[in-house]
Amino acid sequence: MLRIGNGYDVHRLVQGRKLVLGGVDIPHSTGLDGHSDADALSHALCDAILGACGAGDIGHYFPDTDPQWKNVSSMVLLKKVGQVCAQRRFRIANADSIIVAQKPKLAPFMEQMRKNVAAALDIDVDRVNVKATTTERLGFAGREEGIAAYAVVLLETIDS
Repeated sequence: MLRIGNGYDVHRLVQGRKLVLGGVDIPHSTGLDGHSDADALSHALCDAILGACGAGDIGHYFPDTDPQWKNVSSMVLLKKVGQVCAQRRFRIANADSIIVAQKPKLAPFMEQMRKNVAAALDIDVDRVNVKATTTERLGFAGREEGIAAYAVVLLETIDS
């Protein structure tokens, strides 16, 4: 059996925070605001996986009211979501994602993001794709107010 899930996340860009996407610290004048490290890519992937599993959403597992998740690396969250997926007898066939950001340029960091995501999910890197786009200066991303990420995953059942 195959299952598809999609995910979306967005965080505001603010002064005084690191910019982390796909588990990579990216040099930039602002970072994403959130309870954890606010890694929008990882959060979108978490929701896509949980959706495909029929297991709710990221807020159910890691509520922003729980202090244990304060400033935690989203790679930890993604790893835990991968474990939920496996416990429900699914494996990730592939994960595709896109980051929407006007700045900074993300191309130099894409391969490391792929490797980090694959490692967190314990899958081959060739099952992970990460893309980036701008909005041609339109909307909140174009005005550099925030960064968004979209993800889609395909899961397959694990034979007993």
